[in-house]
Amino acid sequence: MTHAPAAARALLAAALSVTALLTAAACVAGDREVPRALPAGVSEPPAASAPASPAASPAARPSPSAQALSEEQLRAALITEADLGEPWMASRGAATWRDGMLKARTEDADCRRLLDVLYTEELFGPPAGPSAVSTLDDAYNDSQLRYQVATHPPADVDRVLAWMRTLPEKCERFEATTVRAGAQLVEVAELPLPEAGDARAGLRLTMTGKASDGAPAYLTVNLAAVRVGEDTITLTNGGLGAVLPEVTQAMTQLGADRLADVGRQARVRV
Repeated sequence: MTHAPAAARALLAAALSVTALLTAAACVAGDREVPRALPAGVSEPPAASAPASPAASPAARPSPSAQALSEEQLRAALITEADLGEPWMASRGAATWRDGMLKARTEDADCRRLLDVLYTEELFGPPAGPSAVSTLDDAYNDSQLRYQVATHPPADVDRVLAWMRTLPEKCERFEATTVRAGAQLVEVAELPLPEAGDARAGLRLTMTGKASDGAPAYLTVNLAAVRVGEDTITLTNGGLGAVLPEVTQAMTQLGADRLADVGRQARVRV
């Protein structure tokens, strides 16, 4: 897989280097999640930003000379297992919990839309131009991280980000019925993100109920979206074990910086 130039990668790696393995206090909902160390490639992310108001994050207006990034350039902006380190590796296939728990329905239109975009993995709809995707598995607890960079109209992206910011209130707590696992209690909260890109929004969704085999299940999915000019990052990180928000936050920052760097290099070559 193609990466950003060595100098840029070294700079980004240095920014995210780990001085010590930190223990994350990821005890959500009692003792369901056991605290565990952050991956080798992840340090505590920069301070998270407060949600930006529409006035503070206007849609980008690229200059007439701006060039859309190619698929090859977008692939160079992807996050890989080398960025996260152990226990992450290239994906071996779709996570088993996707069909079992995310394929669900509920009465409220906004909450149903959230479940739909998590299942279809199309938060912003079909890309308006090139796109690239990487999917990584956490070998420790079967979590899966999906990272996509794609071109979307900035105004459309900002509307979706504004919608996402309403969901911690609209969908704070609701019941959903899954195809395979029956009723699930769903809770949605804001996931604070670093000051990355031009506009951003993050959510943390949890589903509590039973898996398809009847065993108790607790699914956590972190969703982060960032606009960098005319390009957009969509990151989902989910699993039935401990899903650390620090991983999502750190990869959001690294990914936005890398995508911006690829864009700058593309403009220099024009």
